[in-house]
Amino acid sequence: MSSDAMSNPRGERTAGRVPDASREERLLEIRREAETKGKIEALGVRPPGAPFPKASPQTGYYGIPLLKEPQWKWEVPVYFFAGGAAGSAAVIGAMAHWVAGDRELTRDARLVAAGGAVLSTGLLIADLGRPARFLNMLRVFKKQSPMSVGAWVLAGFGTFAGATAFARLVQEQFDWAPVRVLGNISETFSAALGLPFHNYTGVLIGATAIPVWNENVKTLPIHFGMSGVSSSVAILELLGHRNPALNMLGIGAAAVETWEGVHLESTTKPVLRPLKRGLSGWMTRAGGVLSGPVPLVLRIAGGLSNSHKMRRAAAWSSIAGSLLTRYGWMQAGHASARDWRLPLEIPEESGGGFQTAITANQGADAGRELSCG
Repeated sequence: MSSDAMSNPRGERTAGRVPDASREERLLEIRREAETKGKIEALGVRPPGAPFPKASPQTGYYGIPLLKEPQWKWEVPVYFFAGGAAGSAAVIGAMAHWVAGDRELTRDARLVAAGGAVLSTGLLIADLGRPARFLNMLRVFKKQSPMSVGAWVLAGFGTFAGATAFARLVQEQFDWAPVRVLGNISETFSAALGLPFHNYTGVLIGATAIPVWNENVKTLPIHFGMSGVSSSVAILELLGHRNPALNMLGIGAAAVETWEGVHLESTTKPVLRPLKRGLSGWMTRAGGVLSGPVPLVLRIAGGLSNSHKMRRAAAWSSIAGSLLTRYGWMQAGHASARDWRLPLEIPEESGGGFQTAITANQGADAGRELSCG
């Protein structure tokens, strides 16, 4: 084909542009820079009327964000809360039985664990849509999948927690040795499974591609775990238990929650913006205060003054903070997925526009386009 004529897709011949010396020289500069540096740094230009998209946190690329927002509904944050409280209650009940010999605390902790397991199962099935989908999750076990491991842990924990609570209720009426053996064996397994169940949800969301979740994959399991311990202690205290060990456990959980809040506030990474701005920022900060500093101060003061009112106030604050924290992190995931800059680590727009970097291959492609023009 001659340099002054080209064929379009329909086979029609159209006049082409003859490259001049300046365009050829610029083409050679692009190729040399791409070969030496591996990229070409230049100020991006959008020709008037061109079909090139204008990216934004709302539209992303051609109106499609890079990541899809989480599809979980309101049931999932409540599931996170109920699972954390139930798993922690199973461990607390086992310790109360094995170490302290507190029969009433053991009974109530077992009931909280069993009730939380039933509620968690119902919430998960409600989010999935129908029970068959939950059963399908149990067809295989994938140790590399937090969701698969979590489904199996829930199934096992619910079974043994229910058996433990049942054995305890029957034992109060009929002191049969087989029932005691069943209760003790089930209690061991429910406590063992309660440990991963109370914080696996932090691993679950941290293992996703959502930037704000993935950035905190190391601390989210601790954060959610301590939130579960705090809410479990609060529920047992609201049921009337005044064991000093419960208050000390609540102080420890609130201290860790306070540290987590300070850590998030002191970190200035752009990926954490959803935790500090907008509705998600308000929710996570409010939840952090209600589950961290507030119950920490109230529990310390209540322990020193032996004030039941302060401990009850700390319990209500912990429950509200734990629930709000789960919803806040979920909302932050939505905001993080909508911001197309975060997964690509692209800085915000400033001044005259974005500074674009073209890779060597892109530079070669651009050179070929100039030569064809």
